[in-house]
Parts: sequence; C-alpha cells; structure tokens
Amino acid sequence: MEDLKDLLPVEAVRLDVRAADWREAIGAAGRLMVETGATTDEYTGEMVANVEENGPYIVIAPGVAFAHSRPSPAVLRTGMSWVRLAEPVEFGHESNDPVTLVVALAAQDSAAHTSAMASLARLLGDPATAAALAEAPTPKALHAVLAGERPTDGSEASTAPEASATPEPHTASAPRAASLHKILTVCGNGVGTSLFLKNTLEQVLDRWGWSRFVTVEATDTISAKGKASEAMALLTSREIARTLGDVGRPVKVVQDFTSTAEVDAVLRDTYDV
Repeated sequence: MEDLKDLLPVEAVRLDVRAADWREAIGAAGRLMVETGATTDEYTGEMVANVEENGPYIVIAPGVAFAHSRPSPAVLRTGMSWVRLAEPVEFGHESNDPVTLVVALAAQDSAAHTSAMASLARLLGDPATAAALAEAPTPKALHAVLAGERPTDGSEASTAPEASATPEPHTASAPRAASLHKILTVCGNGVGTSLFLKNTLEQVLDRWGWSRFVTVEATDTISAKGKASEAMALLTSREIARTLGDVGRPVKVVQDFTSTAEVDAVLRDTYDV
C-alpha cells in the first residue's frame, strides 16, 4: 500500500487558489490530478456529479471537503491532490461550511490508499498539525508537514501532536468476546469518506482497547443496505443517512469525520457506555 506522500506529490499541491463556487473548487483539484497523470478530465466531472447526486457529504469536517468518485476508466492510477482556497466557498453542508481546503482522491480500488487515508485522518484530526497545514507558506512546506518532516524552506510549522481530547472510556466494558461486532462506515462510493471515517473510528477503538471485539468495514450506500443486518450500527454523514433510510439497524450521524471526540461520543451512545 502506498503512503500519503507517494499518492500526493508536491506537484499536486496548490495554495491560495481562487474559486467562485464549489464546482470550481473541485475543478481546481481535478486539474491537478490530470496534470500529475492520475486521471483524465472526465474524472473531474465524475467528482462534481457525485456531489450533485449525493449532496455535500464530502465536506467531512469544518472547512474540509474530500472530493472523489467511484473507480472508473478515468482513473489512470491512484492519486490525490490538495487545494487550499484563497477564499472559502459554500458546498451546502449544514454544519461544516464554508470550505477552505479541498483534498481530492482518485482510486483504482479500495485497497491501495488505505494507509494514506489513515495518515490523513490522523493529520487532520490533530489540531497542531492541522494548523501547520493551514499556515504552510509553500507547497513544499506543506508537503513536508504531510510527510512528518520539518520544512526545508524556512517555515517553522510544527508537526508535534497535542494531547488527545478523546475521553478515556474508564466506565466501558468490552462487548462479549463470544460475538465479534461489526460497524459499517458508509459513503456514496465506499472508497473515500467512508474509509476516512473508518480510520477515525479505529483510532477510538484502539484507545478503548476494543479493536479485537469490533471490526469496521467501509462501504457504499447500496452495499450497506445489504450488509446492515450484520452490523451493530452504521456511521455516516447526514446526507447519506437520508439516502439509506431505515435499514433495520441504528444509523448514527457524524458531522466531523476528523474528530475522535465526536466519534467517541457516537460509539458511547451506540453501546450505551
């Protein structure tokens, strides 16, 4: 599996990009993947169509949109791009607008970028690193933060993690080992935001010491309806929750996919901890 710095080369990073609306913002991110050989122009249209069809669920955290679509012939190789906007734009999300950062993903399958998504979830979920990314003066400096390195162009952005805001589950007792529980994280395509949420949830399960009792599977809306009976709960965005409707299992809405504190609270509610 490739890591974040391999999938997101410095040439695919642009800062202070101007966009009139969310379509132009996604367009800017799409052009970078075309320029770096990850996709054809058609994939940019597919990312826009994904939002038109499924709503702004790709706005995974305050100010952050994770643009993507399904694997298709328009994806030449798995790759990413990073666009920091000069001025924020509205995507139509109820709680996470306006957006100042668009990260785009083109995936050939759901396996190649698993490690990169885990790294990105940790970086954006850490306040110090998120601030360093927001303040990086050049693409090279930003890429150094993503790679966990000190910038080499004079920037003093810090990548030191802060203490986690996630409370310790001192009152929690693990589910009975006799039955392995499953939680589904769901998005429109099963290769982007659902995988991002999966990684954040797995961080919380690790801290709880529950990873051996609860498995997490990232999936798309169609597959989730068929797999719901196997799951303890489904975690997703508000937009995708509306699409899912009643699947016979609790559907839990997460607003900020980078927040271990919010996911911790959702997990506590799911298991009545």
